[in-house]
Amino acid sequence: MSSNDTDPRDEKPQFVLPLVVRIERDAPPARTDALETAARAVLRLLTDERALGEGEWAAAVADWEDARIRKVVRRARGAEWRRAEALPGITVTGEAAEVRVFPPVPLDGWPKVLAKLQVSGTDLDDPAAPGPVPEGSALLWTNPGLGMSAGKAMAQAGHGAQLLWWALDDSARAAWREAGFPLAVRTAPEADWPALAASGLPVVRDAGFTEIAPGSATVVSAFPGVLTTAGGAA
Repeated sequence: MSSNDTDPRDEKPQFVLPLVVRIERDAPPARTDALETAARAVLRLLTDERALGEGEWAAAVADWEDARIRKVVRRARGAEWRRAEALPGITVTGEAAEVRVFPPVPLDGWPKVLAKLQVSGTDLDDPAAPGPVPEGSALLWTNPGLGMSAGKAMAQAGHGAQLLWWALDDSARAAWREAGFPLAVRTAPEADWPALAASGLPVVRDAGFTEIAPGSATVVSAFPGVLTTAGGAA
């Protein structure tokens, strides 16, 4: 597609998947924990009975998936978090991170409680290097050459998990869901990134609405025993 072509997804009504990460001033989560929790939150929503069949969220999810799968991460603490938790959604916890995902909303139709929350300020850090990838976990590799805020990276990890879910067959999906969606997010070694991005694994290419250039490859997703690189990325 050339830069002069239009993407047919842009002709359709646009929806966004809201995610809110809890960031208390005195106890922010680690960056990798937040990314992994956001990715699992997306998977939990996609497989929730309310998002399937005749479920109350199913039409909104279908409309969202039919256009661009936009995700926006906002932050909350204290009373803001409690108000967000009162809205329909799913809260997912990691080691310390808490992320609440909500059914998709029109791009310009955010609930007031969520619209008031800040997008900026999600610059989280890892106090220590992430440990080894747990056995049996899906692996979401992030691009080492992109300087993304934690909020942007959380959205990209969510995209990577969603593309991976779409790429798996029913058997792999069932096993992954039954296990609780084990996954790990890791920054790819710089020397390995070009091969990963060209490996044929699911790759997220950003639309370029915020922070990074359009078409940038942000995440490559691998799944143990099913979708792996020649070198066994997962």
